[in-house]
Order: sequence, then structure tokens, then C-alpha cells
Amino acid sequence: MKDILASIVKYRQARGWSEYQLAEEAGLPQSTISSWYRKNMMPSLQSLEKVCSAFGISLSQLFAREGEAMDLTQEQRYLLERWAGLSPEQREALMKLIETM
Repeated sequence: MKDILASIVKYRQARGWSEYQLAEEAGLPQSTISSWYRKNMMPSLQSLEKVCSAFGISLSQLFAREGEAMDLTQEQRYLLERWAGLSPEQREALMKLIETM
């Protein structure tokens, strides 16, 4: 089974977010997130959905093992990894740019 807490840390660190910033972005109390690690608890499905929404990823992406989620080309994978690291404002700007092309 994949270590979901380690995956959350990976996504959080990729954005340069603290636990507090993740809590803010996900709309969760910071104490909830820190308790997952202190008590080695699995987050609830509702909490995972909020965390995934904050990261801009799906639950399946969070649970997927490396290279298991989809059959993507290297170029597609590169673009999706970069997309996941963008802020909501950056995503909106990029979508507007793409729509004008």
C-alpha cells in the first residue's frame, strides 16, 4: 500500500508549502494535518478530497504508484507535473493563454 502521508508531504514540499499553508489552501484546520503525522493516521476521504483539490490533483493521482496512474508520454507527464505546481491564479492565466492560441 502506498504511503499517502509521504505523498502529501511530497506534493506540499514541491509547492514550498508548510503544513499551515496546506491547511489554508485545503480549508482544513492545521491541527488536523499535523495530527495525521503525530498519530500516523490515515486522513478521512473528505480530508483527502480537500487536500487533492488544494494540490490540483485527483484522488487517483494521489493514490497511484509511480508510473501507474496513466499511460502518458514523457512530455505529457512533464506538463502535468508542472501544472500541479501552479497556483490557481497561474492555472487560470495559463488556461486563458491556451484558449487564445
